Amino acid sequence: MSEAEVSLGFERPRQVVKKVLSKSQSEGDGATVRRSIGRPELKNLDPFLLLDEFSVASPAGFPDHPHRGFETVTYMLEGAFTHQDFAGHKGTIGPGDLQWMTAGRGIIHSEMPAGEGVNKGLQLWINLSSKDKMIEPRYQELQSKDISKVEREGVEVRIIAGESFGVKSPVYTRTPTMYLDFTLKPGAKVHQRVPEGWTSFVYVVDGEGVFGSADDSPTGAHHTLVLGSGDGLSVWNNSGDPLRFVLIGGQPLNEPVVQWGPFVMNTHAEIEQTFEDYRLFKNGFEKARQWRSRPESH
Repeated sequence: MSEAEVSLGFERPRQVVKKVLSKSQSEGDGATVRRSIGRPELKNLDPFLLLDEFSVASPAGFPDHPHRGFETVTYMLEGAFTHQDFAGHKGTIGPGDLQWMTAGRGIIHSEMPAGEGVNKGLQLWINLSSKDKMIEPRYQELQSKDISKVEREGVEVRIIAGESFGVKSPVYTRTPTMYLDFTLKPGAKVHQRVPEGWTSFVYVVDGEGVFGSADDSPTGAHHTLVLGSGDGLSVWNNSGDPLRFVLIGGQPLNEPVVQWGPFVMNTHAEIEQTFEDYRLFKNGFEKARQWRSRPESH
């Protein structure tokens, strides 16, 4: 254990226990995503169900589709996306903006590029506990300027959810979650606490870094690093370029996961009920009968 870790009180530093390279696949209508969580080799990571890095240019996108039983967290890196749903909610998020959508008992929405050129971002799916799966949908949206940012000694962190350097995000996480966007200048290092018992992982957006132990090999962009147990993570940027990564952690639900595409419940019977509700426009899908999203004019 290094002196820095000792000074921060890391008794059990988290180490990398699995590394998965995100592979490109087609999704939606002509869109391409790099998926890590949700692939066969990393089916889910309780409470996380999916992580996509999307890269989409118009006219491709994600037209009208349903969700039930979890949350989607969309974080834009470049460009802009417009969201519309069957309850009349509509909004556009641009670079650095965040949409935290609790689908709950039912949402049908579209997510389509609003910016010119290629629009990039991350979408994370967070499971909801059985007691929360059928709650009313809700949204939390933050513009980039409203996301807290801390800069210290070559480290910049944007605090999307949870806490870093004593600064807390205002985002309410029904399934307790931390979501931190770090950029490290060349030569910088950071030591970040992660609550004991939480599942945690890193996704490398740009550059390459050393994660967990100072003598580990560097890991480059588009990799997801699953972290072992412990109370904190150490990261070093020993390269000559900036390193950008997100550190995400969440409290495991320890409940059965039965997923069929965009529906995630606890039992097969609940999935069958969801299909019936969706088909018959009931139990949360009533507004779907008459609704279709409207194309945006650019």
